[in-house]
Amino acid sequence: MSEPAGAAGVAPLILYDGVCGLCNRLNRFVLERDPAGRFRFAALQSPLAHAILTRHGRDPGDLDTLYVVLFRGQRDERLLRKSDAALWILKKLGGSWRAAGILRVVPRWVRDLAYDLVARTRYRLFGRYETCPVPDPRHRARFLDLSG
Repeated sequence: MSEPAGAAGVAPLILYDGVCGLCNRLNRFVLERDPAGRFRFAALQSPLAHAILTRHGRDPGDLDTLYVVLFRGQRDERLLRKSDAALWILKKLGGSWRAAGILRVVPRWVRDLAYDLVARTRYRLFGRYETCPVPDPRHRARFLDLSG
């Protein structure tokens, strides 16, 4: 999960299910712990996410997966998904959240199995919005599907 050289200047992009209560809580969690504004966000339902996922051979209709896009629009663009994406986000938030990196010792297939279980039940457990919630005005520019 380390970044290739040349990452400076390109903000990591979190692709999330825009109507999912859990995903929107994740966004608020990241926003509260990222005062430097390193992360950007876009709903999986957006044209931006559709273009990125298609470029990587992923199904844009699969809303059960969290993605992190590294080096967006560059030759070395990368896509992290599921538990790899979640652990990468926690690592980049720093502080005590880095401790979650210990979960990397668990094989990816086991981590992703647990991820899939939560993903299948997330609407029931955390709710679902009718439409993607509009972020707080102070963070709106970080949501690329709203600001262009």
